[in-house]
Amino acid sequence: MRVDRKISTIEPQKRHKERLNIHLDGEYAFSLDRLTAIWLHEGQTLSPEDITRLQQKDVLETAYRRALHLLSYRARSAQELERFLQDKGYAPDQITLVNARLQDEGYLNDQRFAEDWINNRVAFRPRSGKQIRFELLRKGIDRETADEALENAQLDEDALVLEAGRKFAGRYARLDQKEFMLKLGAALARRGFNFEAAKAASKQLWLNLEQDK
Repeated sequence: MRVDRKISTIEPQKRHKERLNIHLDGEYAFSLDRLTAIWLHEGQTLSPEDITRLQQKDVLETAYRRALHLLSYRARSAQELERFLQDKGYAPDQITLVNARLQDEGYLNDQRFAEDWINNRVAFRPRSGKQIRFELLRKGIDRETADEALENAQLDEDALVLEAGRKFAGRYARLDQKEFMLKLGAALARRGFNFEAAKAASKQLWLNLEQDK
């Protein structure tokens, strides 16, 4: 039997001001995000269907706010955000709706994420294009998007390996040439550069250190 219920009280939670406690027929029933409850008022009658719809909308709004909070720290790929919401217990259809909303509003964009990731790596932690591609795929960027972003970036591998080497060269500056070449070459290999590129950069950086003495 259908039983409509009347809103008796709407009050903000003490610890979470963005949420409102909804009392129906004189007793606490559930809480809602302020945006979800914006059209509710005391004395309003809610059907069971109304209540279900409000609660479902609240779940989506809460998931959306959680996603925005995560994105406030740094950009994420769509797959990273999907994994985050999965870990929080949201259903696949809810995650799809939240991701679509974030994409529509410009908060989630895998193409932009890939381009920003490449620019950040080049500027602060240089590594090979191959290594950057691997990182993008691991972040959930599809191959086509990753390849397009790397092609547009037009990376200069020779410049990248030298810049990456400079960040390590000072650490090994007191070693003899053999040890310097060995350790710097290994460090550059971990950044994804091939043997020949790492060897050439290590030799050049050793010569630079010798000239500066």
